Amino acid sequence: MNDVLYSVGDGVAAITFNRPEAMNSLTLRAKAALLDALTRAAQDPAVRAVLLTGAGRAFCAGQDLAEHAASLDAGQGLNDTVRAHYNPIVRTITEMNKPVVAAVNGVAAGAGASLAFACDLRIASEKARFAMAFTGIGLAPDSGASWTLQRLIGPARAAELLLLGEPLNAARALELGVVSRVVPAAELDAAARELAVRLAQGPTSAYGATKRALAFAAGASLPDALDQEAALQDECARTDDHVNATRAFLRKERPVFEGH
Repeated sequence: MNDVLYSVGDGVAAITFNRPEAMNSLTLRAKAALLDALTRAAQDPAVRAVLLTGAGRAFCAGQDLAEHAASLDAGQGLNDTVRAHYNPIVRTITEMNKPVVAAVNGVAAGAGASLAFACDLRIASEKARFAMAFTGIGLAPDSGASWTLQRLIGPARAAELLLLGEPLNAARALELGVVSRVVPAAELDAAARELAVRLAQGPTSAYGATKRALAFAAGASLPDALDQEAALQDECARTDDHVNATRAFLRKERPVFEGH
């Protein structure tokens, strides 16, 4: 069985954690497969949006603790998995010039929750549950949670979730702003797919520039952020999508975006 499933249709790369018997927890092999799938999506011009979800009743339970315990018993500690695997995965999600949607179908714990936070948009099933489980096993957060979570919900609430590790149900996640939408479990696949296809039909270059603008502004002064916006506007103004959309607007027509 493939630990990660990958398919492309309607401009959307669907990437699915596929270890349902283990709550889609991440082994070395699964992490390598996930990074490979994300890299393929980032580099494929036919892909204009990415949809990340899990098979079975979990989104992703984070690190496979059985494999981790074996590493500890062998005296290897974390075996550098954060730098070698999780960090490249998160950077690929956040740095690709395409929107990434997380469809959180069930439990998202530890690094699994962190990966959902790294996505651009999150839509959740009513059965979704987020758990920042790191301190529960004596670890600090990884996979960017210390950066992404406080930008989603503010530093005080992020500290509470990260320190106490108490789970969030879907309703509370929506209330805090962790997710943008909650739908019945039976409707999640269709709702998430509809959102991803909508993004895939949009101005891909502008979406990528928007991601870069947000990432830059998170650590920049206002003058520097203004300079970055100007540079990105210049870049987008040279795209066919911008030129054609402007002409369509003047003709009172709906623009058709080709992604370049």
